[in-house]
Amino acid sequence: MAAVSGTTAALRPMLAARQSDTVVAEPAAGYDSAAAGYEPAPVPGAGAALFDEVYRGRRIQGFSSARDSGVDIRIDGRPLHVMRRVDGSFISMANHYQPFPTALGTARGAVDVLGRAQLSTTAEHHH
Repeated sequence: MAAVSGTTAALRPMLAARQSDTVVAEPAAGYDSAAAGYEPAPVPGAGAALFDEVYRGRRIQGFSSARDSGVDIRIDGRPLHVMRRVDGSFISMANHYQPFPTALGTARGAVDVLGRAQLSTTAEHHH
């Protein structure tokens, strides 16, 4: 019984973080993906949309996923490798040492680091 209670207490922050990072936003007025130079790639097996917005001229999208992180994040249609930390926060390959409390914050942080650079279209790295 104590093991179950301890596990529940340990998972509570992670589950709360997962529920609190659901944001759905429309792209900014006048946003044109063709003019931005890309067409977002379809996301095979993507779950429910968590967010979809334009941040600093880049389209960021997040979907629920069966991956360990629980999310699939795309920047301009290209995958951003994201890992979920034990405390429920996220880190990405773009800013590996800076955790963010939400998937949306992680996507925005990656855009801040990337500037105008594009993510690779190669397969994601798996641990």
